[in-house]
Amino acid sequence: MVQSTYISFPQPNEITLCQEEVGLPAEGQMLCRAERSLISIGTESYCLRGIFDPGTNWSRWVQYPFRPGYSMVARVEEVGPGLDPAWKGRRVLLPSPHQQYTLITPERAYVVPEGVSAEEGAWGPLACTTQLAVRRAQLALGETVGVVGLGMLGQLVTQYLHVAGARKIIAIDTVQGRLDWALAHGATHALCATAEAARPAVEEITGGRMLDAVWDVTGHPAVLSQCVQLVRRLGRVVLTGDTPTPTQQFLGPGVVSNAIAILGIHAMATAPHYSEHSPWTEGEIIALFYDYLLQKRMRVSDLITHRHAPAEAPEVYRRLQTERASSIGVIFDWSQV
Repeated sequence: MVQSTYISFPQPNEITLCQEEVGLPAEGQMLCRAERSLISIGTESYCLRGIFDPGTNWSRWVQYPFRPGYSMVARVEEVGPGLDPAWKGRRVLLPSPHQQYTLITPERAYVVPEGVSAEEGAWGPLACTTQLAVRRAQLALGETVGVVGLGMLGQLVTQYLHVAGARKIIAIDTVQGRLDWALAHGATHALCATAEAARPAVEEITGGRMLDAVWDVTGHPAVLSQCVQLVRRLGRVVLTGDTPTPTQQFLGPGVVSNAIAILGIHAMATAPHYSEHSPWTEGEIIALFYDYLLQKRMRVSDLITHRHAPAEAPEVYRRLQTERASSIGVIFDWSQV
């Protein structure tokens, strides 16, 4: 048995640090000790607030007490019977909550290659979601696109659009600092405005053609109808932020008359098994992201804005509820437990 610290939301708007005992790995399991975990700021803030429409993915998933987090790099400390001993000592990416020790089978543990730090590696699950979002739109070489909402996911979508060959990438956010990050990572234009207010500037930049595709990465229910107004006839709107209150979400005018495609994406939309027709499994997508980091075609190290000991979790989450504008990558350092 080992003593393990973990972060919990016992009830909406409550954050506690807890202790539990974790046993040794059973048949087919391995025991992993956390090195770094990354807060998914938007998702975990929604989980903390606990305001969801009935029948949504959110209302089914978030049950209190709730353990937040799903992006961790850990070290394999012990392997159970039946597992290759070579796993021991490896750094692995896990879909684990923010906790010190995790028991897991190898199927969803992905080796983090040398040259990728634990802090960088922890972006893997978010990089998987955003890569899926770019693939969902079937981007064609040379298209002009927009990204609305330049938080964590928006920054990654911007970078994927850059490596995928977009002609113009228009970043739209109300926080100038986030736009500056986007410009440093591949955006060609930045508009400090809401999606609604950005329409005249988008029209000017595109010579009246408007966008071929736009990614709504805000999770805000009001933004979908605004994004619809930014795309051309037969354009695509990709919903990358899942609002917990879809009853407040509206299409607005033009969806049918302009034949607009509205495409949803979720992290679990990866191919379950590799095949010639569906090669992009979760593991393949994450491996591609790590290759892009190693090749310097993408980077996330400069998007890490805050590092904290897990004991600071209550203060960290409360600050993120009210002062999110200056935060992109927020890391828990488990060496400080």
